[in-house]
Amino acid sequence: MDLYDKKSLWKWYLAIAGVVIIAISMVYTSYVANKLAKEERKNVENWGIALAELNAGEQAEFILHGKILEGNVTIPILLVGETGKIEGNRNFGDNLEDDDPILLAELEQMIESEIEPIQVGAQKIYAKPSTLIRLLKFFPIVQIILIAAFIAFGYLGFSTARRGEQNRVWAGMAKETAHQLGTPISAIIGWIEHLKIMHEDKEDTQEVLQELTNDVKRLDLVADRFSKIGSDPTLDPINVYEQLEGCRVYMQRRSPRKVVFDFPGLEHEPQIVHINGHLFDWVIENLLRNALDSMGGKGQITAKIYTDKQYVNIDISDTGAGIPASKFKTVFQPGYSTKKRGWGLGLSLAKRIIESYHSGRIFVNKSVQNQGTTFTIKLPRK
Repeated sequence: MDLYDKKSLWKWYLAIAGVVIIAISMVYTSYVANKLAKEERKNVENWGIALAELNAGEQAEFILHGKILEGNVTIPILLVGETGKIEGNRNFGDNLEDDDPILLAELEQMIESEIEPIQVGAQKIYAKPSTLIRLLKFFPIVQIILIAAFIAFGYLGFSTARRGEQNRVWAGMAKETAHQLGTPISAIIGWIEHLKIMHEDKEDTQEVLQELTNDVKRLDLVADRFSKIGSDPTLDPINVYEQLEGCRVYMQRRSPRKVVFDFPGLEHEPQIVHINGHLFDWVIENLLRNALDSMGGKGQITAKIYTDKQYVNIDISDTGAGIPASKFKTVFQPGYSTKKRGWGLGLSLAKRIIESYHSGRIFVNKSVQNQGTTFTIKLPRK
């Protein structure tokens, strides 16, 4: 199980734990609300008994009953007579007459909701849950919203900080790598020039030294690419057909003979995009190397260029092993690699180069296992 499989499992564990916490909270809140509702119903029953006894005797003898009646300041109550008319109300608002349309609507709603009235002699008492109980029933929803907001803002903050730290580490490593390569490259160039002078009369040696010179230039190009990571590279107007053809020529010379490259030629109408040639080549070469690795030394690599209103699009397709759909995004994350040897930074850096430096997009367009994969690069039209 790789790092990102474990990461995905942890997300599921946290999600399940969150659901369990919310469920426990909702059950507990519902339990408390039901307990309070039962207590309120007992209070309403006591209120009805006090009212009945107070109406049946002398008021001076029922001071306690009066206190019970006046003590209800939270439970909305409607007292309904034998004829179905409202004969009293409490806690529905100030100065509401018994025939007020608001009270009539409340009574109708309680009857439709099948709220069981409390019978007090010939009268009935209809009681609604108090504001406290209604608020308590909404508490789990408020709690879920607050927890979700806290988690979302926390995750966003930590993710931003982590990405910033990763970017600084990458930029530092890249610049240090470029710096460390600079000294031996300069020394090798000097030694090659010295050997050319020593063996001017040896044509074979001169040919070998020229190839060494080409490879050293390539190393110098790699160092230049690393030096541009972490800084804003210069973007130049370049014909994407020409740039792509240069990548094809370089990679085809270093590929097995059983691999066929099908790239668009230079006869097409130029498509000008603002890119940094060195970094763009790095992205394309990385995709081509991955394609060669996935095909096992034989197959076909195809490139297509097409446009829409906003972008110049480049499709790089191969006939290799393919990528599972669940890994379409994971392949661009640092450290992910299917190779036994490799740091898993190639596609991660490619994504950074295209999206951060060129304001474009790179993604897995489609992939079928054992049939091939298509990567798409979208570059803004200028």
